Amino acid sequence: MRPSEDRYEVEEDAAPLDMLVALFEARGWPCDSTATEMSGEIQGSWIKYQVRGIWRSDDMVLQILCLPDIRISKDKLAPAHELVSLVNEQMWLGHFDIWSNGGVLLYRNATMLGDDGLLSLGQAQALVEIAVDECDRFYPAFQFVLWGGRTPAEALEAAMVDAAGEA
Repeated sequence: MRPSEDRYEVEEDAAPLDMLVALFEARGWPCDSTATEMSGEIQGSWIKYQVRGIWRSDDMVLQILCLPDIRISKDKLAPAHELVSLVNEQMWLGHFDIWSNGGVLLYRNATMLGDDGLLSLGQAQALVEIAVDECDRFYPAFQFVLWGGRTPAEALEAAMVDAAGEA
């Protein structure tokens, strides 16, 4: 790898998890990996996110998960699900979900790779940046519902206005 301004270049595409680990190491982000999964941590605008890459070689699918460490209590599940639905209408790639086991909020995006099952550095950067950007973009909306007492519609509107005002 050679640094080129803010981006790193590799000579060729690589196995998806190897490429993600190389990206994390080049950026100085902590990460660990196994044969089928990598996990790392990235500082977002609001908090640190746990980012996971899960590789299914049978299907040639790389799944990226980004977890903003938000657990949703049972009494907030209904408005949180409503907000997830409203947020997902705003999304172009990936979606938010609430795991039924533990009420964990997460962003999820799956990418089918070609027959060679390789990932380029550009693809890896885009997948990770999109995940973190979407979590940053909607993090305030979830906080408004969970802690601010706003309705899902009010929370989304407030979060979208705040995001539009940033430069």
